[in-house]
Amino acid sequence: MDKYDQIKLENQICFPLYALSREIIKLYKPILDKYNLTYTQYITMLVIWEKEKIGFKDLGRLLHLDSGTLTPVLKKLEAMELIHKYRSNEDDRIVIVEVTEKGNSLKEDILHVPEEIYCKLNIETEKLFTLKKQLDEILTQISE
Repeated sequence: MDKYDQIKLENQICFPLYALSREIIKLYKPILDKYNLTYTQYITMLVIWEKEKIGFKDLGRLLHLDSGTLTPVLKKLEAMELIHKYRSNEDDRIVIVEVTEKGNSLKEDILHVPEEIYCKLNIETEKLFTLKKQLDEILTQISE
């Protein structure tokens, strides 16, 4: 065994995760372009649709995004009138993000996206769910 084997690209766990992430996001692009959304805006809206109203910090935590990344995403979504941001009445240090009527309308239009992605992946659903479960477990473990 070569002492440099451990630093070969083919032996890195990070690389296939990175490359797969990029390839999957590329699959989303033409679908999300129809709605004028980037992938990051899409996943942000997924959380906002689920929660309907959420604190900025909680949103960032759920998405694993820092405020420097999340702030411009939210500004764009607000400019598109999909969300509304405001300060909490109880504590003005807390910024609340809430879905708008237009945002909820988009939710109805975009329901087909996950199924379209599954079809493009052309991988058994069971394999995808197993992979997702494993990735969720690892993400939880390293995020603690």
